[in-house]
Order: sequence, then C-alpha cells, then structure tokens
Amino acid sequence: MRNINSYKDLAGDIAGRYRATPTEGLGGLDPLQVDADFAHLKAEGYVILRGLLDAEALDRIRAAVDPLLRLTGRNNFEGMKTQRLYDVLSKTMALNGLIEHPRVLALMDRMLAPNYLLSQTQAINILPGEAAQMLHTDDSFYLAPRPRPPLGMATIWAIDEFTADNGATVVIPRSHLWGDDREPRREDTIPCVMPAGSVVLFMGTLWHGGGANATDKPRLAVTSQYCQPWLRQQENYTLGVSREVAGSCRKTSCA
Repeated sequence: MRNINSYKDLAGDIAGRYRATPTEGLGGLDPLQVDADFAHLKAEGYVILRGLLDAEALDRIRAAVDPLLRLTGRNNFEGMKTQRLYDVLSKTMALNGLIEHPRVLALMDRMLAPNYLLSQTQAINILPGEAAQMLHTDDSFYLAPRPRPPLGMATIWAIDEFTADNGATVVIPRSHLWGDDREPRREDTIPCVMPAGSVVLFMGTLWHGGGANATDKPRLAVTSQYCQPWLRQQENYTLGVSREVAGSCRKTSCA
C-alpha cells in the first residue's frame, strides 16, 4: 500500500494491480545515449535515431505491410497519392517491435506520465507524384492553448530511405515552443533525411508534414503516436483489437 502525502504524489504511478512498467532499462541501453537523445529532443522538438533496424527486419516489415496497402487518401491531407493502412495492430504484428523499441520507449518514459497510451499506428506509403502535405501538429486536436508541454509524442520510421526528393518528413526545429500566435512557413522546414531503419521521434507540438515525392519510387514509413494516459486515443484499441490478438501480443526483436 502506498501512502499519498501531498497532491504531487497523485502525479506519479498510483495504480494498484496494473502498475506502470519502466522501459528505459530494456535492451541494454547506454544511459549517456538516452541522455543525449533526450537533450536534443527537448531543445529541437525532435530527434533522429539512425540505423535501428537491419535489412532483414525491414524486409519482414515490407512483406507484411505491402499486401495490405490498397487504398489512397480520402482528401489532400491524407494524400490522394498516398496509401494509408489504419488499424494495423488487428491486421499484423510485424510492427510491434517498432512500437516497443527500447530507444523509443526510453524517451516516452521521460516525456509522458506513467501508463501512457499508444494512440495510433499507421503504415504510410507516399507514391510518386504526391504533393507536400499541409504543415500541422499532431496533438492539435486536443484544444489546449499554446505554448504548453506536448500532450502526445510521435514516431515516423523510415522503412525506405528518406531523402529530400522522395517525401521525407519535414520539420520546423524548435517550433514545439511556439504559441498560438505563430504560423508555420514552408521555407522554415528541413527534411528528415535518414537511412532506412531509422526513426524520427518528435513532440506532438512540433510543426511538421510529409514531403513531396518527386521520384519514380514510393516511400514507405510506419508512424506511431503515444499520448498521456488521461487522454482519448485516436484509435480505440479496446473496440478495434480482439481479445485473441491482444492476448498474443509480445515484445518482438527489432534486430
């Protein structure tokens, strides 16, 4: 039994049967590396973690996702030449290792309250000829005034290499600190150029968007978003994922 002595105690993990599970110690992480990742994330609003997946892992993900990618976006925000796969967890477990990667969860542990939630996961395939996506912030649908701490966090995994020409996600560094009185400009963005198997992780308050694909090849990515434990998720996993699928989920190797 844990004693509650002040209101500050209520901000911690006060669950009884289902307590939060710290993840920063998983995977033999170097604390100095996590410190460096976190420092860059706090200062710039994003951090790129390079080379976390090898060629074999990338091939497994492509083999699982490619047959499921059929429909393109319903509007210009989703992308009329962009294939999107929603409700991923009920269709394949090939992405579980990305969602639970230790380098990612170590930063989520520092940014979000205990028992934070997975809000959504998508596979996004930007096809040749797609235009740049509208700049946006991912937690803007929570109508809370800025500046403020992020209410959510996001990851975008490069299953294909991200280049300046093939639709690499663009970000505006330090825009996570902006108030509501400031609007993003395309000329302030920089592309998240990174090799396949890397991930860009950013705060929900950071201005960003998908880039234009001016090449003749598609650009496949996987994105997951996480949110504070007291917020509504974008995907309702209680309804969307069966008991059988939920019961069979396990942490998987990302090697």
